[in-house]
Amino acid sequence: MFIVILLGFMLAGFIVQMRLKKKFKKYGQMGLANGLTGREIAEKMLSDNGITDVRVISTPGKLTDHYDPRNKTVNLSEDVYQQNSIAAAAVAAHECGHAVQHAQAYSWLQLRSTLVPVVSFSSRMMGYVFMFMLFGAFITSWFPLQSVLLIMIALQASITLFTMVTLPVEYDASNRALAWLKQTGTATVEEHGKAKDALNAAANTYLVAALAAITQLAYYVLMFMGMDD
Repeated sequence: MFIVILLGFMLAGFIVQMRLKKKFKKYGQMGLANGLTGREIAEKMLSDNGITDVRVISTPGKLTDHYDPRNKTVNLSEDVYQQNSIAAAAVAAHECGHAVQHAQAYSWLQLRSTLVPVVSFSSRMMGYVFMFMLFGAFITSWFPLQSVLLIMIALQASITLFTMVTLPVEYDASNRALAWLKQTGTATVEEHGKAKDALNAAANTYLVAALAAITQLAYYVLMFMGMDD
């Protein structure tokens, strides 16, 4: 049953990713009436929010856009950085939403930043655990399976917590972006609706990831409980 559910999440993730790419390709071909590029949108939103210590820079790749709180940079993929499109405006404003969160000490963003090294460690260790389990009886002769499962539960719990904390961070950044696009008139009513559609598609990827992580954690917990019966 778990394998069926896991395959279902993998399929859902694939569908969501394909839908996201399709929407961004579609809206990436629709220019904004104001003619602003993604870089100009980002710089305008930062300025409107009184943020002067964040740089907007270009980063290689597609859908590689992110805000880095360590060096205070809004990193926009090459297409988003130089394009005048609804997709570019939505992405640029969303990433600036994270910069606004940082400037205002948004609690969920602070928590996610705190969890980054923890989840990075957990992800690496989970890979090692899976590798060790391939040795089967050899590894269980040193570590009882129950102990291995407890380690897996602890590691997966931190990963699951991170995916859940990511949800309010991403949804809030999109809400800030859409509110700014509307309030400042940077996007028309029609453009605003399409930008919202694009950001909703992006948010679904985080939702699927969180649900998959919860399911995997539940599976390990049920395995452990079953061993005690």
